[in-house]
Amino acid sequence: METFMVSHESLSSMQDYSHAPVSVADKRAIVVGGTSGLGQAIAVGFAADGADVIATSRSQDAVDETASLLEDHGADTARVTCDVTDRDSLENVRDIARETFGGIDIVVASQGAISRETVVGIDDDEWEFVTDVALDGVRRVTQVFAPAMDDGGSIINISSLAARLSMANLPAYSAAKGGVEAFTRASAKELAPEVRVNAIAPGFFITPQNADTYADGTEKRERIDDRTPLGRVGEREELIGAAIYLSSDASSFVTGEVLTVDGGFADSAF
Repeated sequence: METFMVSHESLSSMQDYSHAPVSVADKRAIVVGGTSGLGQAIAVGFAADGADVIATSRSQDAVDETASLLEDHGADTARVTCDVTDRDSLENVRDIARETFGGIDIVVASQGAISRETVVGIDDDEWEFVTDVALDGVRRVTQVFAPAMDDGGSIINISSLAARLSMANLPAYSAAKGGVEAFTRASAKELAPEVRVNAIAPGFFITPQNADTYADGTEKRERIDDRTPLGRVGEREELIGAAIYLSSDASSFVTGEVLTVDGGFADSAF
């Protein structure tokens, strides 16, 4: 087989190696489940990077509080609640976003629900609640917002390590997040090339909601730190860069992927 060698100088003369910035400046974003935890961090991170953002959830108080944080970073926003189990409420957010921003470029599906019942113990109502929010909610978000992304855009679904790792007493949550990753790949194929769809699978992150559980010195925290190659849990601000990358033009050739952000936890040996 004949081999052709191309010099560095030849490559430089043939192509411009500048790239699109890893930024969401001037983009228009909706973060569903964006008023607490990791979703709130992403929403505020987008605003700090120059995006206009609507962060929505079921609580009007939480929406108002987060909207004030977004406005503090110079973002345009709207104070609107939604429930991912209610398609009409999602459509209302879509319509308000289009009226407020003139369009939609980014949608993050960050809502969640969890049950710690066992495989044998979980009943139909609890199973259906978790999967309705965490999996069917992602489906509804995609169905409502993807057709409204007139100029194309990026959808990011929030998955979990529980989609791939065995974790006790999380059967409904694990099944839902596994479904989120499969749905991400399926919708990425169907919505291409106009809309890119990816997922982020966070590891263990400290949020205001779990600060006591993951506090320094607790047995659970020590087990996580010992297993994680980076030796610690994540700060929620450390997830923002992944979300900005997948939402930015710099990731224009990335779709159907699940980006794990876990300090190496999933791939480390027990």
